[in-house]
Amino acid sequence: MTARTIVVAALTLLVAAGPLLAPARAQDKSVFIPLLVYRTGPYAPNGIPSANGFNDYFNLVNERDGGVNGVKIAWEECETQYDTKQGVECYERLKAKSPVLVNPFSTGITYQLIPKAPQDKVVIHSAGYGMTASADGRWFPWVFNVPMTYWSQASAFVKYVGQQEGGLEKLKGKKIVHVFHNSPYGKEANPTLEELAKKYGFELTLLAVDHPGQEQKSTWLQVRRINPSWIYISGWGVMNQVAVKEAAAIGFAMDHVVGNWWTGTESDVVPAGEGAKGYKSMTFHAPGHGFKVHQDILKYVYEKGKGATKKEAVGEVLYNRTLINAMLDVEAIRTAMTKFGNKPMTGEQVRWGMENLNVTEKRLDELGMKGMTRPLKVTCENHEGNGLALVQQWDGKQWKIVSDWIEPMRDVVRPKLEEAAVVEGKKLSYEMRDCAKEK
Repeated sequence: MTARTIVVAALTLLVAAGPLLAPARAQDKSVFIPLLVYRTGPYAPNGIPSANGFNDYFNLVNERDGGVNGVKIAWEECETQYDTKQGVECYERLKAKSPVLVNPFSTGITYQLIPKAPQDKVVIHSAGYGMTASADGRWFPWVFNVPMTYWSQASAFVKYVGQQEGGLEKLKGKKIVHVFHNSPYGKEANPTLEELAKKYGFELTLLAVDHPGQEQKSTWLQVRRINPSWIYISGWGVMNQVAVKEAAAIGFAMDHVVGNWWTGTESDVVPAGEGAKGYKSMTFHAPGHGFKVHQDILKYVYEKGKGATKKEAVGEVLYNRTLINAMLDVEAIRTAMTKFGNKPMTGEQVRWGMENLNVTEKRLDELGMKGMTRPLKVTCENHEGNGLALVQQWDGKQWKIVSDWIEPMRDVVRPKLEEAAVVEGKKLSYEMRDCAKEK
């Protein structure tokens, strides 16, 4: 890409996202949160609703509440195209604005930012993605995976499959295929799936799909040949809709195809038309726009002309996900204020707030999110929190929840997570802290 092309592209994005840059103007009392987004490129179908959810929630807090105890949220978008190098460049550029936390919204970018967090004193919130090992807060005090890691999600998927088959013992001899994005993100669930395959005796096949995922014919020919009982998909961007189309094209039973929570959005299933009916995905929240938080957003943000998208898109799966993500960020700031006072927080103070986060049922009700997600609590040792998973299903028009809350197999996941934390922590020359001394 030439220098001129870069300048033209940057100006185009600046014009398109002009209203979204306004909140980043200097304010006397504000905390700054950079938004690493991807509104362009092959991952834009997922990146756009995600970015919109962040914008709308931060605007809601500022417009409805006057900020967090009087402290406004300031933010600025930087386009990464889901590219790790561009993402790190965005972070470095926006670091000059003294951010308190960052949502990398990419496992690849998260991996690169983890070593920077202790030096920069910027909290990394990789909500439901990122490095699973970093959920051990004793080794990674600056990184938070709340509400759940990929390993816990993979174990919840296997648990769900076991329920559908009549018990986990019924998995013995069954074939399960994992079709995954050939990236740190896509590979993240593999160790847990392999561990559970040994434990329960199912035959696991791992099939990687290279970036960006538009060509998958050979992958699905292999799937047809294997003829598995269940398929698990860890995709992103255009890969997802292609995978759903290909699964339907080979005549696979769509109610036995389950995406992870990044492979279960409107943009993943609508292009497949009737073929997508019955397709399932994991999630950690309810779909739809029927919650009070959505009414508040329409009233306080959209009626003032500050909405980031069209009203009809409010309540899409990824939009809701980043509403919850942004809510956790804001509540961590609010929690920090209970100790440090109602003033702009530093990264170190927000780190304490995230580590002592306790979003109760009562608080969810106050936030207009009761029933949208579960209460969540973080501890020094456990930066994943106590999240549970759900399964949703596409009925051809909308997503519907089709399972009860599923407890991850923590007895399997946590010991492996702790082992991995030791390895990954030592690579970075970290030392394990004593959480008893943090009380």
